[in-house]
Amino acid sequence: MEQYVIKGGNPLYGEVEIGGAKNAALAILAAAIMTDETVTIENLPNVRDINVLLQAIEEIGAQVDRVNLHKVKINGSFIRDVSVDNTFIRKIRASYYLIGALLGKYKRAEVALPGGCDIGSRPIDLHMKGFRAMGAKIDIAHGMVLAEAEKLTGTHIYLDKVSVGATINIMMAASMANGKTVIENAAKEPHVVDVANFLNSMGANIRGAGTDVVRIVGVEKLHKTEYSIIPDQIEAGTFMFAAAATGGDVLVKNVIPKHLEATTAKLLEVGCRVEEFDDAVRVISNGKLAHTQVTTLPYPGFPTDMQPQMAVLLGIADGTSTVTESIFENRFKYVDELTRMGANIKVESNIAIITGVKRYTGARVNAPDLRAGAALVIAGLIGEGITIVDDIYYIERGYEELHKKLGALGARIEKVSSDKEIQKFILKVS
Repeated sequence: MEQYVIKGGNPLYGEVEIGGAKNAALAILAAAIMTDETVTIENLPNVRDINVLLQAIEEIGAQVDRVNLHKVKINGSFIRDVSVDNTFIRKIRASYYLIGALLGKYKRAEVALPGGCDIGSRPIDLHMKGFRAMGAKIDIAHGMVLAEAEKLTGTHIYLDKVSVGATINIMMAASMANGKTVIENAAKEPHVVDVANFLNSMGANIRGAGTDVVRIVGVEKLHKTEYSIIPDQIEAGTFMFAAAATGGDVLVKNVIPKHLEATTAKLLEVGCRVEEFDDAVRVISNGKLAHTQVTTLPYPGFPTDMQPQMAVLLGIADGTSTVTESIFENRFKYVDELTRMGANIKVESNIAIITGVKRYTGARVNAPDLRAGAALVIAGLIGEGITIVDDIYYIERGYEELHKKLGALGARIEKVSSDKEIQKFILKVS
């Protein structure tokens, strides 16, 4: 079992390069099989979820050529099976994007129900509502979603709730439906726009992505393309918060500052300096942080995926802060772990009331999910003494070489897999 072992106390200084957006990449990889021509995708993050999805795509017959860690060529003309199921695919949430892709192209799909981090209920009823509205029959049996249609017909779909997954999935299927589809109350996240841009580069006709009304005119077939995925706003935000928490000065490169506005606003509120450039942001912190209030909201609001990192920051800020989680009901599972490190946090319903403490102390903690795991790493960076983070499997689902990137900024952190390695690290840093 691999772990991170961290000796806290070092401010982060230097530059860090952000990889491609995991959430955009997963949908784009699924959409890549919708043409029979070869699609080239660049700026792919090399993280577990991506590798699991590529393996699933390969298992149904698509040709997957991993040119290098961040570039892949996919050819969907060899697909012989529309049934996607293996032990691994059930562990990632993005498996459901294969329903929209296969249903759009072959008018049939059988895909294992999605997994992912246990941060709350993520039903796919809105996805199914959209597919049914276009004429598909949907059943769930033996843990599989079975979707079939004689033909898909464009229609008007109103999403009862803003859903990124449903917006993208319906958009994919509608790209190859007959006629025009309108999605109202659509999600506006940057990765929704990225997937629409990717599909358009393959010949789809999608307008309005990034607004709450998306219009799609179905086309008969899609063609080859070369496409580069947008930078990961959550990875960028995580490094920005790590710089802020440690009292550092970090230039976060290869980002789109516009996508980071909600994150930047909160850093300014707690007393950090943020400088924006064309494709970079610099965060400068003196380690003295002020309290504030945060509510997670769909984009362009404060991202739920940055909520645990924000809580870690506010845990050492002066005064009392509140964090309100309005998207996932299980997102506070890290609070018990952070409390072991000395945090003073009380959760009432969907609100965390955080009273700032002077410092965290090192402890052995478990990463309960992807973003909470990254947040506990940040806590370890500012904790006094040694912190060991278990279950880093979750963290590696969405962060590429997190320990190496932090190490290059001056953090004392290593990935280890035995008690002997932990002792060796402790001797080295003491």
